[in-house]
Amino acid sequence: MTDTIIKPGFPMWQDAMTSSGDSRGHRGRPDWSDIVFFLVLAGGAAYALLHFGSSMDYYEKVILCGAVAAFSWLAWLWRPIRTLIIASGLSALFAIWLYSNGGGLGQGDITRAEHVFFLKYLFSSQSAILWMCTLFVLATVCYWIGIFSNTAAWLGTVLTWGAVYAGVTGMLVRWREGHLLGPDIGHVPVSNLYEVFVLFSLITALFYLYYERRYATRALGGFVLMVVSSAVIFLLWYSFTRDAFAIQPLTPALKSWWMKLHVPANFIGYGTFSLAAMVGFAYLIKEHGQTASRARLIPLFILGAVLCAEPFVFGEKELSIVWVLYFGLGAIIVGAILALRGPIANKLPSLEILDDIMYRAIAVGFAFFTLATILGALWAADAWGTYWQWDPKETWALIVWLNYAAWLHMRLMKGLRGSMAAYWALGGLLITSFAFLGVNMFLSGLHSYGEL
Repeated sequence: MTDTIIKPGFPMWQDAMTSSGDSRGHRGRPDWSDIVFFLVLAGGAAYALLHFGSSMDYYEKVILCGAVAAFSWLAWLWRPIRTLIIASGLSALFAIWLYSNGGGLGQGDITRAEHVFFLKYLFSSQSAILWMCTLFVLATVCYWIGIFSNTAAWLGTVLTWGAVYAGVTGMLVRWREGHLLGPDIGHVPVSNLYEVFVLFSLITALFYLYYERRYATRALGGFVLMVVSSAVIFLLWYSFTRDAFAIQPLTPALKSWWMKLHVPANFIGYGTFSLAAMVGFAYLIKEHGQTASRARLIPLFILGAVLCAEPFVFGEKELSIVWVLYFGLGAIIVGAILALRGPIANKLPSLEILDDIMYRAIAVGFAFFTLATILGALWAADAWGTYWQWDPKETWALIVWLNYAAWLHMRLMKGLRGSMAAYWALGGLLITSFAFLGVNMFLSGLHSYGEL
């Protein structure tokens, strides 16, 4: 199995950018629409500071102002994010207005979610997140059908955007619902397993949509959305068996502005690492697409089966029929992908493009995971008086960081490319998954806020 060295700047990558409408390496100067969008965000932040500033400390005000700058920059860099923010923001405001029964934004009755039609079926946080889960699963199916039908692939993109819209709306509304339950209950919704699984799904899908447009290919949708669908299945199981969707007060250690920075940065890392793993899986399918050697496919089958066994590990400590069935279905799906590797490989982008996406995703994830680790150390010093205690979560975070640091070092210093890089990225998903969930399931420590 040979690993070819891919030099940067290859023509196919440039062709993909051009066909996706992103022919420039960098955006030009912001136009009037960028300025208007910035003013809208700034106006919203000013309103929040004016009416709710007394409930915010100095650092939270700085984070709010920084968020305006960050989202304005993202919207300039990638225009679809602007549409998402506006649509989700308007939907969330509509839901807040429904909760307030037409009154001010500072008023509201949480019980209205039970009998107001649009809240009950569309815009309450639980309803919106359930729509997100449904649309992600449907999008996964459409992407796989889209291997053989361009129309279905297009529908997969539409459904994925719809799922992201529903999820972002649900998270914004959930934030408000917490405050309606009580002044000490409301918090940014990134504090428990239910909330961070939603966040993980949204981040992974958004990064995929960015690369889909940048490289003008929908063939990777089925691969990336598989890991999102796995998260969705766990989210649904966890929600209805543990009532995890209920909004609970924060534990004292989580009542900190550090959480608003540490958790999103962490899950940008988790999301991009997962995306890179699935692109690595696609790389191996592409490489073996024209190969009939059964011996060379055995490692690929094992890795694919282990990947789909991930939700099985997420299950209860005692074997559950739900997870046995899910594991069996996952094995069947991987087997079908391997059996149809020839036509699937023909639809996938070139190995060069797959390698480039994998590298870019890991590079972005590593940067944010490094930032999250630093922020976590500072938070620990603030909460517990020490930067590092070798808590299981901290230890596994270090293992994840070292894994991807080694991957990037081998690529930049030793020219790591091809199947070895893909196998490594795919294996890295197992390490990341254990750091994300396994620690909560099998270990205990200071970070055990989301035990199963």
